[in-house]
Amino acid sequence: MMKIEDEIYGQFEVAPVLEALIKSAPVQRLKNVHQGGAIFLVDPAIKHTRYEHSLGVLYLVKFFGGGIEEQIVALLHDVSHTAFSHVADYVFEHSNEDYHETIFNEVINRSEIPVILKKYGFDTSILINEHYTILERELPDLCADRVDYTLRDLYHAKLIDKADISNFLSELSVQDGYMVVKSDKAGIWIREQFQRLNDAYFKKPEHIYANLQLAQLIKDALDKNLLQKSDLLKDDFQVLHKLEAHPYGRLRLNEIQSLTNFKQFSARGGAERFKQRTLHPSVMI
Repeated sequence: MMKIEDEIYGQFEVAPVLEALIKSAPVQRLKNVHQGGAIFLVDPAIKHTRYEHSLGVLYLVKFFGGGIEEQIVALLHDVSHTAFSHVADYVFEHSNEDYHETIFNEVINRSEIPVILKKYGFDTSILINEHYTILERELPDLCADRVDYTLRDLYHAKLIDKADISNFLSELSVQDGYMVVKSDKAGIWIREQFQRLNDAYFKKPEHIYANLQLAQLIKDALDKNLLQKSDLLKDDFQVLHKLEAHPYGRLRLNEIQSLTNFKQFSARGGAERFKQRTLHPSVMI
């Protein structure tokens, strides 16, 4: 069995079907799609990827008893994210941050994923089952997806450490198929960290600036035919390369990276474009 080494969870093994999917082109592409969108352009230390997040969500689903189908869906849940992740939501004006969900079936069906699933006795219908309750829940509940990106983003932003993560995971459990915390103390901690993530990470003015400015650059590049919509199904570095090939794109990217117009940028107005998020985890009875 394939062994995965995750930076925050450690080593774990995956089943053969998951190994085949991990090695597939759509999942490998996520190695070059940054979890934080354009944040890495202004803060190069924050460079974790959708690939790392996808493996992390897989780990949590597996660790908390999710079956092989839920593990497959966990691994593939973000495979349709475009280059720069949620930047596409600002490009195409998806205020619910769900553009990748609207193209999910298209991305899956145009890839080798259906063939891999069939080889191991699965069908793509498992990918649209909405009853994987460890993997995904609506806010304000906990779920593997939300837990991983909260912990992972905070860790890479140096707002929590591995000891914090280990302590919190020891306070997590699954009850009646749903992710819960074992104590009020743990519930308060993750609620506060989730708020911190929103305030100090997602809404950090420099981060908002990078994501919204890159979104505007991509919009302009699409209008000028410097980019095609299909280019966004490539990875971050391929899109950057195309933008940098033109003087206009190269200039604008340099302005983003150097925060040239940051003083004139209104972070307050930008923050209002982000979803309002609150977390109220259930406590084990």
